Amino acid sequence: MSGVLFVTDPLAGLQGDIDASVGLMDATQDLGFDIWCCGPEELAVVDGRVCARARRIRLRPRVAGGDHRWIVDSTWWDELGTAVVDVASFEVVHLRIDPPVDTRYLHTTYLLDLIEQAGTRVINRPEGIRAMHEKLVALQFPELCPPTYVGADPQALRSFVRSVGTAVVKPVDGFAGIGVWLVRDDRSAIALLESATHGGRQHVIAQQFLPTVAQGNKRLFLLDGEIVGAVLRRPAVDDFRIGPPVAPAEIDDHDRAIVAVLGPVLRRHGLVIAGLDVIDGRLIEVNVTCPGGMHKTDALLGTHLNHTIVSSLFRGALV
Repeated sequence: MSGVLFVTDPLAGLQGDIDASVGLMDATQDLGFDIWCCGPEELAVVDGRVCARARRIRLRPRVAGGDHRWIVDSTWWDELGTAVVDVASFEVVHLRIDPPVDTRYLHTTYLLDLIEQAGTRVINRPEGIRAMHEKLVALQFPELCPPTYVGADPQALRSFVRSVGTAVVKPVDGFAGIGVWLVRDDRSAIALLESATHGGRQHVIAQQFLPTVAQGNKRLFLLDGEIVGAVLRRPAVDDFRIGPPVAPAEIDDHDRAIVAVLGPVLRRHGLVIAGLDVIDGRLIEVNVTCPGGMHKTDALLGTHLNHTIVSSLFRGALV
């Protein structure tokens, strides 16, 4: 089958003006490929072959909106039909489910392993996603990261906060800034840490808060372990968490040093698309499950990150 399959969360929940998966679909459509979509629950194995009840869609036109958003109809796609398809027959399969990497996610990766065995490329590789937990993989390179503690014991976390002054505390399986806490070395710390760990029953990641985040959290976009773009994101005025992209980012020697270490690891695990979060030359996260930010950056800066990525998958020219 000539086309590309996107295994995604429900289309109605994707924001057509900013979602990275939509940007990849749009670039793929521009290259002339049919776009098919299904959810993980629509995958099945029949006689050793993975099939899916999928929808073929066509994206509606879009134009840059002058900031990080695209101007597009609220219903950003038209459904052209549905069919039960052999997933291995597609040119490429994109795994684009938002974290957490829970049972639903893991079961999907095991089914997509069969697709790779049949010779179809899956982006990102399921084995790689299982091997490189995006919140914890940075801990394999402590020399690149700010002081970090992972654990569930509120008292031990309290000691860490005392040692660094202020810490950002986030769930191990979190995403999009959900459940992130700013914990200071004061009387409220232990209560916040007890809440964050659900009374010591769930692991969290605590990292030293870097005040230089006010100058920007840099998102480095990696393709096959190489930098293809970068953008700055800053906290909102009334929120310590990172907001949308606001400006181009200069790639410096710190960034290149981080990528020199991580790039070969990403390539070895088949993690073609990745987003590294860097603050003041320190590695914060390695986003590989459903890396985002490209569509927003293209709208803001007039870049062509999505086309660069998609073209590389088919060794085609930039559209």
